[in-house]
Amino acid sequence: MSSVSDRIEKRIVLRAPRERVWRAISEARQFGTWFGVAFDGEFAAGARITGRIAPTQVDPEVAKLQEPCAGIPFDFHIERIEPMNLFSFRWHPNAVDRNTDYSAEPMTLVEFRLQDASEGTLLTITESGFDAIPLERRAKAFTSNDGGWTHQSQLIAKYLERFSS
Repeated sequence: MSSVSDRIEKRIVLRAPRERVWRAISEARQFGTWFGVAFDGEFAAGARITGRIAPTQVDPEVAKLQEPCAGIPFDFHIERIEPMNLFSFRWHPNAVDRNTDYSAEPMTLVEFRLQDASEGTLLTITESGFDAIPLERRAKAFTSNDGGWTHQSQLIAKYLERFSS
């Protein structure tokens, strides 16, 4: 069983059809627009692609917070794609120090799960595996990503409200 410090979970009901939410989380270009990253490839189960932080296009205030990290590359390993239900990937959490090589560290698992809700679509974002992160980085990575997923939940909601696709 995972500890409280090992797992982050955020839930948000998005006022959009499940198919629309699915495209926003499972298509690299759309994901990057709201999340704040440019990918060098498409999402496919088993794919290993590189993302570079590129501030979100849906919220100027959050974009300002992301700006100092613009251009920082990170590994993005797609785990599973179960259309309309689950999109998951692994990455190195809070890997934003340009002078640190994170490649030897364990990755956390991020899962986006969709469920129908009376008001639209329930999105549950879970990130787990923090207990395996080196102790000197663990608390900061957890705290940073906990706040980050709160922002990202709001960013996808804004994206779905403002951008049609």
